Amino acid sequence: MPDTRNRLSRLKDQKIKHRVQTIATKLRQRVMGFNANKSNWPNVRGPALVIIGVLGILGIWTAGNNYFQSPLSEATTAQESAPSDDLALTIETRVELDDLLPYAFDFQLGVEVRRKVDVHTIIPDRPRLEIINYIVKKGDTLFGIAEKFGLNPETILWGNFDVLQDNPHSLRPDQNLNILPVNGTYYEWSAGDSMESVAGYFGVEAQEIIDWPGNNIFPALGGDNQNIEPGTPIVIPGGRREFVTWSAPRITRANPAIASIAGPGACGSIYSGPIGEGYFIWPTTASFLSGSGYSDYHPGIDIAGGVGSAIYASASGVVVYAGWNNYGYGFMIVIDHGDGWQTLYAHMSAVNMVCGQAAFQGNVIGGVGSSGNSSGPHLHFEMQSDFYGRVNPFSFVSP
Repeated sequence: MPDTRNRLSRLKDQKIKHRVQTIATKLRQRVMGFNANKSNWPNVRGPALVIIGVLGILGIWTAGNNYFQSPLSEATTAQESAPSDDLALTIETRVELDDLLPYAFDFQLGVEVRRKVDVHTIIPDRPRLEIINYIVKKGDTLFGIAEKFGLNPETILWGNFDVLQDNPHSLRPDQNLNILPVNGTYYEWSAGDSMESVAGYFGVEAQEIIDWPGNNIFPALGGDNQNIEPGTPIVIPGGRREFVTWSAPRITRANPAIASIAGPGACGSIYSGPIGEGYFIWPTTASFLSGSGYSDYHPGIDIAGGVGSAIYASASGVVVYAGWNNYGYGFMIVIDHGDGWQTLYAHMSAVNMVCGQAAFQGNVIGGVGSSGNSSGPHLHFEMQSDFYGRVNPFSFVSP
């Protein structure tokens, strides 16, 4: 391939040299004719100057062509030339300055690379470290607020015991809630507290509390951190504690008075009556939840429904509580089924049963409402067993 390029270059130089010699010969003939007849000088002067200028340009072009031969041109010529000594066809590519692209270009991949100018600076989101406040709005639910801030519902309860008392149904418009920056618990430091005792109560390591940047606790304090001011809010990342339950206790027909602390709906006499069928039916007409499902802090399900919609006895039994509940459940009925099971119906708009009355499966016992601590009409439905304890109703009954 190098021999082929050299031969082409020599041929090109010979052609140019021949053209220059031809023009020079003609010029000498004109000059000789001029010496013979000086009267022709005006006619010869113009063409002679033109020829001299052309010769100068050709000389400069020839020198520049040999000196500024582009490596790209050589590479292209080598690629496009056939690997043969024949000089039948040679394609040569030359790149001039004006042909250069206004951007970078990968000739092997055929990909142009442009720089995009973006005057907008994107600042990545930073994790929140501090506790913020949220004012409850009408229609808010515990689950909705938790989802809004990317937290677990129990974290909302653990951060606001003074307001909600671990009861989702205590949520009310205009309440001021603490919103923690991370799932865990909230604690206000008390005089005499130690870091080890607080960490142990919430089931975490003391170092986890110290390391949380929003707590502004410096390792230099060390030991029991007695320099923390009483009343200082502390975030316990990953902390947990037992919930205070406000649900009705297990009320049997043999001792219904055990629920007397729950409110004026408690029954005082010993009753007998129907026994449950061993299975349960869906307790109302609606078939979907209104927002709250079963959990440790919400031992039942909230079934949506309009005010006054019928509530049915899920199984046969005896009414052992009928009336108002002082702990947020509003108007409530509890039925003991005589087989170790109990069902509870809360936030009712109307109570159609009385203490000691027999309730048969499918009987209308009241209407859906929003009494007590409720954010809207629904039926709060619980199931409790002597064997299983409180259970998720969905495990035993479906719409």
